[in-house]
Amino acid sequence: MSQIGSYGQRIKSFYWSHIEDELGYKQGGVINIGWYCSDRICDQGNSGKIALHYEDFKGNVREFTFNDLRLAGNTIGRFLQNLGIKHEDRICLFMDRIPELYFSFLGILKAGAVVQPLFSAFEYESLYVRLENAQTRAIITQSKHLHKIRKIRDRLPFLEFIIVVDDLKSKKPEEREITFSLQEAEPVNNFDIFPAKAESPSVLHYTSGTTGQPKGVKHVHYSLISQYITAKWVLDLREDDIYWCTADPGWVTGTSYGIIGPWSLGITQCVLDSGFSAEKWYSFIARNRITVWYSAPTAIRALMKAGDEIIRNYDLSCFRHLASVGEPLNREAVLWSERVFGKPFHDTFWQTETGSIMISNYPGMKIKAGSMGKPFPGIVSKLLDKNTFEPLEEPGKVGLIAFRPGWPAMMRTYWDNEKKYQEKFVNGWYISGDKAYVDSEGYFWFIGRDDDVINTGGHLVSPFEVESALLEHPAVAESAVVAKPDEVNMEVVKAFITLKPGLTANQELELEIMNFVRKKLSSIAMPQEIAFMDQLPKTRSGKIMRRLLRAREWGEDTGDLSTLEND
Repeated sequence: MSQIGSYGQRIKSFYWSHIEDELGYKQGGVINIGWYCSDRICDQGNSGKIALHYEDFKGNVREFTFNDLRLAGNTIGRFLQNLGIKHEDRICLFMDRIPELYFSFLGILKAGAVVQPLFSAFEYESLYVRLENAQTRAIITQSKHLHKIRKIRDRLPFLEFIIVVDDLKSKKPEEREITFSLQEAEPVNNFDIFPAKAESPSVLHYTSGTTGQPKGVKHVHYSLISQYITAKWVLDLREDDIYWCTADPGWVTGTSYGIIGPWSLGITQCVLDSGFSAEKWYSFIARNRITVWYSAPTAIRALMKAGDEIIRNYDLSCFRHLASVGEPLNREAVLWSERVFGKPFHDTFWQTETGSIMISNYPGMKIKAGSMGKPFPGIVSKLLDKNTFEPLEEPGKVGLIAFRPGWPAMMRTYWDNEKKYQEKFVNGWYISGDKAYVDSEGYFWFIGRDDDVINTGGHLVSPFEVESALLEHPAVAESAVVAKPDEVNMEVVKAFITLKPGLTANQELELEIMNFVRKKLSSIAMPQEIAFMDQLPKTRSGKIMRRLLRAREWGEDTGDLSTLEND
């Protein structure tokens, strides 16, 4: 049994106020995440403890203590304040997983601004859409990504500061560009943090939907309460653990459980800024004696594909607890990890909008391979009928996963889109958009999404966004994008295209269109397959029937086709 106590005990005695007391937070008081993740840990006597073990793609290693974390956050916070950055200004982080990304996250929060983390793999158009929506005032980046920002800079008049944290390679800074070196800056020992209250905005994460533009999910400093306790109880993080969360902070997992959760607990965590390979990952784990590992099913399936033989080359006896996130963890992956690592992966379910783990295979609880587990203590979850939105009480019935609002990490709105935010709540429930059933023992089993968002390797891709990019290619007349099953990534993007008159489909054009999308959006959003069609299936009103295309890809019932044109 884990030190955290049994699931049954916690459910009966749980109150969020107890977690506030544990963190020393009083309602109405100051709760700045940046301070809680660095200064507070130093005040507890752990200033010299390693906070971050960082390794780059060349194998270079750097280590930073919690005092280093505190000083770096202070120094960046002071730098931003000297630029005139104010409370609630949006500051984008557009970097690879380098130490400055993690330090800047804390520094922005200490200064009272809002962190807007974005994947450095985004190309200029994806970047533009998100910066424009947030009216971002400053962006912190690396010289290698400057060309993307320069391409859209003139369309972003409100973007006052482009802060470059590394060498510009002897090039002169261009319009609005400023260089900042943490190594050369005078460390700031004493810094008056912004006195953030519970509802002060903290992080703005962007997520995609089936229609419309990406939505900015606004979180607040009070989210710390949820992220702290779920990291402690679900990830079972303990004082002497060495922890690795493989998620990029451009994804909510990389901030909630790659920054806030572990560091608010004073845990040493490792970051590997390198692409995936089984050899690199196993070597990294073995060398750093990682005890708790939080990864994605996509990566787990890729490791399975690499085979069992390679594992024998590494001492992985350091593992104590394994967990996964981002998409359903199939039964085979759980059984495989038990066989090769001697421990099962504990699946966890949550969303960008929920901000913290909602349903999980709680440590010490019986694991049913393939199940999401049960709701976290303090979380009230039900399955709702899709039509009436009334709770389904009978085991085995498929319904929409819903949560009773009120947990600390719940999003507070969609940025500049309150209408869409309100649509997420029906009959007093937050509607997740995912479907599941609950068995007779209260375990949740994931069925699928209720909309068409594509979950590729744990990253949500908007079909609308990809379709829009496709239509900008001079050869494309119409486009429809759906998910296609994939052995490793669970789902990948597949595009159906009609060409403009006089053009002929060929492999060269297919590759050209794929790369066009990759350069505009990202490699994640790039179609892995393109089907050229004479015409797309449409309703009599002219609406493309994506549902039909998706059903064919997944071998599912195509349903009612009475509205299909020329049926």
